[in-house]
Amino acid sequence: MKNFKIIILLLTSITFIRCTEHVDYDPIEGYQITADVYLQQESDYEAALVGTYDPLQWLFFNIQIGTIASEISLCGGESATDYIGLQQIDNMTHYPENDVLTRIWQWLYEGVNRANYMEENKSNIDFDNKEALYGEVYFLRAYYYFELVKFFGDVPLFTDSRLTAGDSGNIQRSPKEDVYAQIELDLQNAVSVLPNSQVESGRVNKYTAYALLGKVLLYQDKFTQAAAAFDNVIGVYSLLGNYGSQFLRFGENGPESVFEIQYTNTSNWYDWGCPQCSEGNYGIIMNGPRGWSGPEYAQGWSFNVPTEDFYNSYHPQDLRRDATILNIEEFAASTGATYSEGYNHTGYFNNKYIPRAGESGGQIELNYLTNYRIIRYSDVLLMAAEANNRGGINDNLALAYLNQVRIRAFDDDEFELNNLTGSNLTEAIWEERKFELAMEGHRFFDLVRINQASAVIPGFVEGKHEVFPIPQQEVDISGLTQNPGY
Repeated sequence: MKNFKIIILLLTSITFIRCTEHVDYDPIEGYQITADVYLQQESDYEAALVGTYDPLQWLFFNIQIGTIASEISLCGGESATDYIGLQQIDNMTHYPENDVLTRIWQWLYEGVNRANYMEENKSNIDFDNKEALYGEVYFLRAYYYFELVKFFGDVPLFTDSRLTAGDSGNIQRSPKEDVYAQIELDLQNAVSVLPNSQVESGRVNKYTAYALLGKVLLYQDKFTQAAAAFDNVIGVYSLLGNYGSQFLRFGENGPESVFEIQYTNTSNWYDWGCPQCSEGNYGIIMNGPRGWSGPEYAQGWSFNVPTEDFYNSYHPQDLRRDATILNIEEFAASTGATYSEGYNHTGYFNNKYIPRAGESGGQIELNYLTNYRIIRYSDVLLMAAEANNRGGINDNLALAYLNQVRIRAFDDDEFELNNLTGSNLTEAIWEERKFELAMEGHRFFDLVRINQASAVIPGFVEGKHEVFPIPQQEVDISGLTQNPGY
């Protein structure tokens, strides 16, 4: 991370750094002795906490899929077989032997296992900052499980210890309701001990936990509880006057940032078999134009290309359009830049997470600096608006939250909405989310949770595509049941 540095933990590398092939982890003889010897001072726990944050940096596919699987973007790339796992998801033809989904499963459970490693060793020693430190651990475990539930539905749930090879064949998928209950518990525990603010950018605080808790509750249609959680966040953060500035280097970790995954380009790690081992953002190179020669941007692999229909659906005076989507033909014509067209070329690129000149180092593809903005304050306002509206709590307050976002988007209070209530207000909030949060990895999951995916996404099969398939190797090795339709 930029200030909260990601480091490789030599003592714990046998579980923290090793990429594993499935949920069941190979046992290392004498491991507990190593853990007992290592975790004997506060600095050891701080280092282990950094290792628990580390898998956040690997989740670039989560962001890509949240957009590519929706109707606002196409997979792109070099050809129809470039990153075939993403191509299948774009076409709604994905199946259990999908390498991208398998990696997401592995990396999320690596995060869970790292959190559980700390839980196993919580009682080794006491120190002044211990409870607050474990608040971060519980937040991270909640986040990893929330991503697992979003992607896969019912998933194996374990919290007291890491999985080992001895658990193979004995684990089962827990109902998502049970997983959500654990996520809520972890976040409530985090809220109770986390500080209001952190000195180091990237470390979560009490309000980050409240925001994620509210989102988790909203996903379960627990509107009253969600609204109460969001109430704790409203007013703590603020909207930037310039919408697009928050996606630039100088806008990172700003007043609108509630939860942001940190990246650096100080690592020169080169290993295409393990791109997540870099501290840089490997996902950014995927979004750039091919063969680029020109100012401001850098070349990339032309994935995740917004559609022309989506670009045109923005109001012409909506300032978010050009901050979100790069019209490559207009830009090239005005600057003399040149580029090559990729597969599914639409003429548009993801301007929020596009490679920019000079923002990488070492092995360029693996080391982009760009942070992922996971929860922004505008997202909190719109989620709070939805909770107040759909929960029948306060439509006037919901409309006020919605209008804060709209007025910033147009820089003009003439675009303020008036006299909206009930389902009309609900639709307006959902529509605003599409434009406000576009290309940030939310759209597909929003459509699924509001039951509109089958009406909007081409090829989406109701009763099947709400979740992704359990990786086939988990079915084969651990005997897990498969999701319907796969």
